Amino acid sequence: MSRALIVIDVQESFRAQPLWEAISDPKIADKVNRLVRLSRRAGDLVVWVLHSEPGTGDVFDPALGHVRLMEEVERADGEPLIHKTSHNAFTTTNLQQLLTAHGIRELTVCGIRTEQCVETTTRVACDLGYQVTFVTDATATHPIPHRDAPADRSVADLLADPRTLPSAEAIRRTEYALAGRFATIATLDGLAVAAELPVR
Repeated sequence: MSRALIVIDVQESFRAQPLWEAISDPKIADKVNRLVRLSRRAGDLVVWVLHSEPGTGDVFDPALGHVRLMEEVERADGEPLIHKTSHNAFTTTNLQQLLTAHGIRELTVCGIRTEQCVETTTRVACDLGYQVTFVTDATATHPIPHRDAPADRSVADLLADPRTLPSAEAIRRTEYALAGRFATIATLDGLAVAAELPVR
């Protein structure tokens, strides 16, 4: 085993936010499950990551009960589950030690949000010397408000603001930023074909 799948922040915290109604892929858990199954068939280690912000009183505060994997995801017994408090999955966890102990040198990444925790983890992993595959269609994100937009605006106001960056554009920009620099960009179907499995 020299490769691991890192599943980042596919957690109920996001569904507890009003912004969930604008998520780029409400069925993200199904896509992640498909990638997890592909990884297990290949004999890869699967590592699950949850984002936590203790003491904040928001949906990422473990005290509220939302910092848990989405109900649909298929985590197997014994697969590592780690909690992070930074955007990337390395800085505030023992992830690197875990990967080193398993002899991992290649990573596949997926999860929520595309341009935030998943992209940041990818960049840090590359800097740490890992070969990274970024599976874009197994990630999801929200529209991004303009830097001058009020923090307390409604979802409707966010979507109506012409300065808001649409989810599809955020995902496209992430692919451009990572490809050829920090990661190889892949799709679920492409990985299935490479593994000589049916694409569906």
